Amino acid sequence: MTTIQSVCAALPGLSEETLRRWLAQDWVRADGTAGQPAFAEIDVARVRLILELHTELEVEEPTLPLVLSLLDQLYATRAQLRLVLDSLDAPVREALAESLVR
Repeated sequence: MTTIQSVCAALPGLSEETLRRWLAQDWVRADGTAGQPAFAEIDVARVRLILELHTELEVEEPTLPLVLSLLDQLYATRAQLRLVLDSLDAPVREALAESLVR
């Protein structure tokens, strides 16, 4: 688990104040207490994503919740499709792959 200070030190341009605001807005989740959040690797990846959306792609903060919601839906759909694909027999999976290539 990584501390809020470590996350901010690893990501230039990210302040503790900003990260705490993102936590309060529930854009990022972390374990631990409210005063001392602890971030797993997946949490740090989400912080990095939000930072890149905001700084590099210039997505404004009021728009970020919509973008994050759409990305979360996309990832959930991909996970569900992976489960469906994994549950198919090999011949059905191959036939499906062939029909998608056409």
